[in-house]
Amino acid sequence: MKYLYYLLILVPVAIILQLIGAGHTWIFATSALALIPLAGLLGDATEQVAEHTGPRVGGLLNATFGNAAELIITIVAIQRGLIELAKASISGSIIGNILLVLGASLLVGGLKNGRQYFNAHIAGVSATMMTLAVVALMIPAVFSLGPHQVTDAHTENLSIGVAVVLLILYALFVLYTIFLQPADETSGHAEKPARSLWYSIGLLVATTVAVVVMSEVLIRNVEPVIESWGLSELFLGVILIPIIGNVAEHFVAVTTAYRNQMDLSLGIAVGSSLQVALFVAPVLVFVSLMLGNKMSLVFNSYEMAALAGATFVAVFISMDGESNWLEGAQLLAVYMIVGLGFYYLS
Repeated sequence: MKYLYYLLILVPVAIILQLIGAGHTWIFATSALALIPLAGLLGDATEQVAEHTGPRVGGLLNATFGNAAELIITIVAIQRGLIELAKASISGSIIGNILLVLGASLLVGGLKNGRQYFNAHIAGVSATMMTLAVVALMIPAVFSLGPHQVTDAHTENLSIGVAVVLLILYALFVLYTIFLQPADETSGHAEKPARSLWYSIGLLVATTVAVVVMSEVLIRNVEPVIESWGLSELFLGVILIPIIGNVAEHFVAVTTAYRNQMDLSLGIAVGSSLQVALFVAPVLVFVSLMLGNKMSLVFNSYEMAALAGATFVAVFISMDGESNWLEGAQLLAVYMIVGLGFYYLS
């Protein structure tokens, strides 16, 4: 993953291209590539701060800022009025983590290690929570359809209500998994942190600012790129934006599966989806209210079908506590089919 950090040179390049008014395609591509190492660096900075706080507070930091880069990108999109892009990135992140990341992890791990095993109970609990979260996200759209649908005037209140429930559920999930479970307090302090606390905080702040700047450059060029490339805003949000914001985390999940650490690999893939569904999505609802560009949780039928299908497959794979490369190939096949569908959607 350290080789990704060579892409940091693209941060000033993207800024210069924006200032001189270069082509929108070049600016978009450069800023997108620059966000990849910045997202990884943001995750590393969060972990470095967590090393100084102990396992419980550290776990809370990771649970809160694990998807910070994607959250920042989406907030910038909402600020610029690209609401559909923001919603598409939410559904796309969930779909991508379950199908693309988990699929690649199972495929690579299975080819390297053969049949692999993981804790079926923990995986089942996560899959159940994921199912509940996706059902909750689908409720506003489902209840806005049909002859007795919720009116547009009440859709906003329904979305806010669902967001509140999801945040409460996420708080309970964090409370149970971090604060009510036995923690090995010695492991968190077995080694002295490599960096000082102030260095880690400074790195976190500086990286956050850089992510905000690159996100602004990226989103500012989205609409021209959509027109010139002939892509839909939905495809860009479902497929491209989630990959840009999570490449570093995806790489870690695949690497741990290659090393036969399947519990950790599944925890990264499914855990990231959970964080997006239970934390990022409801937070964006309230952020949109503050920014004046209101975002509801009403997803379109294509997004709902993809979300339901991805979750359904993930539940089945997590039931037996073992995996193989063929299951990974199956997940990747479903992701490619979903991607093709969104690509040809006008």
